[in-house]
Amino acid sequence: MRGDVAHLGPVELLTPAPEESLRFFVEVLGMEIESQAGQSVYLRGWGDYQRYSLVVSEAKTSGLAWMGLRAWDPEALQRRARAIEATGLGIGWQDGAYRFIDPDGHEMRLYYETERYRPPEHLRPSWRNQPQRYTGRGAAVKRLDHVNLLARDVGACRRFACDMLGYRHYEGIRLDSGEEAGAWLSLTTAAHELIYVKDARETGGRLHHLAFWVDTREECLRAADVFIDAGVHIEAAPSKHGVAQGFFLYGFEPGGNRIEVTTGGYMVYDPDHEPIIWSEAERARGQFWGVKTVESLHYYGTPPTEDDREYARAAGVAA
Repeated sequence: MRGDVAHLGPVELLTPAPEESLRFFVEVLGMEIESQAGQSVYLRGWGDYQRYSLVVSEAKTSGLAWMGLRAWDPEALQRRARAIEATGLGIGWQDGAYRFIDPDGHEMRLYYETERYRPPEHLRPSWRNQPQRYTGRGAAVKRLDHVNLLARDVGACRRFACDMLGYRHYEGIRLDSGEEAGAWLSLTTAAHELIYVKDARETGGRLHHLAFWVDTREECLRAADVFIDAGVHIEAAPSKHGVAQGFFLYGFEPGGNRIEVTTGGYMVYDPDHEPIIWSEAERARGQFWGVKTVESLHYYGTPPTEDDREYARAAGVAA
């Protein structure tokens, strides 16, 4: 079964502030508008090979509507759909994609057929091995990198992702009680494409953050300057994660969703890689260089609880 799912696909993000959120993704992150339909806008990073990687849709509250996953081929799509259907978590087929939920209620969509990007003349790259011209606007994010989901039962979600979707478990956190508090998972050699962390609010089906890739640490630092000049609330200034070792910047888009600009980390080539499981005491050290984790990273998510709304208001964003 391993290998049926190739990689993370597009995601749909919900926002109660659609105009402001769109300006953030276009002007601050530097994404391109590919198309619009109804209350949704389709956007892409300059390195995305598919037509779009992010759908931003108007809604009453913030959060993640669904996360896409691309299968390797039509047969792999059918195999996974049958296997997921047998778990009782299937929703059904829609426009060639199989819809289902994970054990915490996050919707996912598995597909194979996709539209490859064909740039208009003004975005045509000078080299054919690059899907789009680099514009340098805003943070100029290259692609959607990973999705971090909040879960009431991290272990159940991790087992589902590994057993049903073929994710490999690269790193994790286990509390003194024995409960899993975090799982870093990937379909590729990248250290993570999907993360589950404990939902302190015990709400279910919530988003922690979406992460967008830039190629260098300097670009990540530059993104922080772009955030400040654009009036974006920075939750955690650039530093290096302990788990997975990626370089990060966390802020909030105007709809209240947490967004990360990231780079670095490591690749896993070992076919017999054993998950690195961190203890509660080890995680208490903070991030890689000793920076303590910002407290809000442990509890804030979208859709927000009432307590989260209070934090969002203080950060100057809707939720």
